[in-house]
Amino acid sequence: MLMILNWILPIYLFFSGSIVFISSRKHLLATLLSLEFMVLSLFLFLFIYLNIFNYEAYFSLMFLVFSVCEGVLGLSVLVAMIRTHGNDYFNSFSILQC
Repeated sequence: MLMILNWILPIYLFFSGSIVFISSRKHLLATLLSLEFMVLSLFLFLFIYLNIFNYEAYFSLMFLVFSVCEGVLGLSVLVAMIRTHGNDYFNSFSILQC
């Protein structure tokens, strides 16, 4: 029973994060937070998977490094958007502007 709960929890967290990602279209910050929540749920899934098969945690460490890089890139896009447009609304951002 506990083994099944270990697999269901990360999957539930991932799908709830994807629902929030799909439904939040107004602010860039809310979208980035839902992406980070999805990455953390994938890390939990990976950590449980690697612990079941007794693998080393080196791959999970590499996953965390790449997820931090993804978060930094998202925050840099957020800062650039706030500096150019003044807010993080998707409605004020236009593709046609330079």
